[in-house]
Amino acid sequence: MKYLIMLLFLGLYVNAQNTHVHHDSIKSLEEVKVKSAAKKKIETEMKMAVSVDEFLSSSENISFIKRGAYAWEPLLNNMSSERSTVTIDGMHVFGACTDKMDPITSYVESNNLSTIDIKSGQEGGLHGATVAGSIDLKRKSTPFGLAKKWNGTYQSGFEFNNKQFFNLGNVAYSGEKFVAEGSVSYRKAADYYDGNNNEVKHSQYKKFNTSLGFAYKTSDLSAVRLDAIFDMAKDVGYPALPMDLSLSRALITSASYKQLFEDGLIKVVDTKIYFNAIEHYMDDTTRPENLVHMDMPGWSTTYGLVSKANAKKDNYSSEIQLNAYDNLSIAEMRMYPQDRSERTMFAYSWPWVTTRYAGLSMNNSWDISEKSQVNLGGSLGVNYNYSKYVEFNWIFHPGAPQEKTRFLPSLHAGYNLNIDQFNFSVGTGYGHRAPSVSEGYGYYIYNSFDRYDYIGNPNLKNEISYEGNASAGFKNERLSIQGKINYFYIENYIIGRILSMGSPMNYQSVGVKGYTSLDYATLLNMSMNASYDILEHLHWKGTLTYARGMDDKGGNLPFIRPLSYQTSLHFMHQNFGIQTSVNGDFEQINYSPEYGEDLTSAYTIWNISADYTFKINKVKTVLQVGAENILNEYYSTYADWGNIPRMGRNIFTSLKFNF
Repeated sequence: MKYLIMLLFLGLYVNAQNTHVHHDSIKSLEEVKVKSAAKKKIETEMKMAVSVDEFLSSSENISFIKRGAYAWEPLLNNMSSERSTVTIDGMHVFGACTDKMDPITSYVESNNLSTIDIKSGQEGGLHGATVAGSIDLKRKSTPFGLAKKWNGTYQSGFEFNNKQFFNLGNVAYSGEKFVAEGSVSYRKAADYYDGNNNEVKHSQYKKFNTSLGFAYKTSDLSAVRLDAIFDMAKDVGYPALPMDLSLSRALITSASYKQLFEDGLIKVVDTKIYFNAIEHYMDDTTRPENLVHMDMPGWSTTYGLVSKANAKKDNYSSEIQLNAYDNLSIAEMRMYPQDRSERTMFAYSWPWVTTRYAGLSMNNSWDISEKSQVNLGGSLGVNYNYSKYVEFNWIFHPGAPQEKTRFLPSLHAGYNLNIDQFNFSVGTGYGHRAPSVSEGYGYYIYNSFDRYDYIGNPNLKNEISYEGNASAGFKNERLSIQGKINYFYIENYIIGRILSMGSPMNYQSVGVKGYTSLDYATLLNMSMNASYDILEHLHWKGTLTYARGMDDKGGNLPFIRPLSYQTSLHFMHQNFGIQTSVNGDFEQINYSPEYGEDLTSAYTIWNISADYTFKINKVKTVLQVGAENILNEYYSTYADWGNIPRMGRNIFTSLKFNF
């Protein structure tokens, strides 16, 4: 009965976003803009050649679990990556590593992205079932132009601590009917050194990324587009793990058709089909100290469809989106004796698990006055899982079904009010998520953080999230202050607990844990952002965040960020700019020994950089020099896997040409 009610609510489905379509943008087939306070350009004042991970870490909503210098795992609202939806232009991409060493953010580069759209909680349900929210990585899309035009950028630089050398290049051609664009990047880094000037071994990496995009205007109001991304990483070390990455490859492709309308309620319809394939090979050939050698290859293949329509009439706007995908996840575990020509053990840690999902979402918004807005939203998704080799699951869960279908409803509502220089908002949400492939079907997945082998459970219930959120802000010509708070009550919270049966398969393990559901868990997130224009050319920004997570027994949840802060000053005058920042965490006292955590000390990091803009033969050129962790502090954070130390003092340089 409640799912029928959800379907009725779909007609009212709304998001805290407002879609505006202008007549001139229809004529030029530019992107339909969607207002979002969380949508940010890929740029930072401190560092030009910022990576995607470094950029995301500047958001108060996102923190990271780090197992090395590459491919950090993003935590949205202090929740593990299973609880958030990460997409590329709305496309679902799933990693192929059971150890989460290939988050989706690792398969793009900063120079082929235009924005990153971050939505909190059920407001992020547009792209699929979620609890924490969504992160949509939006690729650059060059608009059509009346005159033929070429443009591009090239950026190169060097970082001294880990001897990282990078090259980033972009080029685009824009015409009245045809657009072509491409990007290429290459990064190579050696081991980095910590604050005690000790080498952190197995922290090197090499990464190559390239992308292509072509668009053709089929009429004044329609266009087709083809896109592709190829990413390859080699020789990636993970100092916090007993294994490293020998090779990771991803091919991400899509074809889309967009139709705009000058008249009527519907303003744009955009439909995309996509395919992506990922392969990921973890091995320990660089770790001769391991008594038993192991390989852990994984593969993930996804076919999908995303189709969305935007509507607007008077003070009402709406976005409707259909998502459908089919994913196959395979991961193997192979053990060898010292003689690697012989294999002593083989198992599927992901036993050929198929996931099929189809969901319909609708976001609507009403401007009920010049000062206030109501947002309502909802979705209904169907999730289907099939395990080809179910006998692996039967060892710990006899009689577990080979296939399972789940219904995943979602609702959210919000109210925004603007009074002169003040703004206020309140909201609420309700949603389900299905267990991930590892949580439902994983078989002996080794977790080096708490040193347990993890077993999935196909019989897990849906996680059910109830959330509330609020914000208040003030802004005038010089001062801006914004405070935000959200609270999650999550039923059937999925987490690992020690099993009384079974013995470890990995010789480094101390036991076996199975994924199970707590009755509930609670999570509170708070943030305060402020900025002030001290002088015409001198600006200050500051951020303060706090989070608290507890299980149903009053114990601490793992990987919850302690009180943290960031403050920065930025001076710019004519062609010169200088910026400095201080950031850090307070002591993590609310840690969870049950999940492998221990107390982490407070730390403070000081950074500085300066840039100068000039021209070389009419080519705009920017030179930047800076230093991170100037005081060379030795530290690790609550989210550093195995307490691996962070990078010590790092001097960096960068040179960028715009033509």
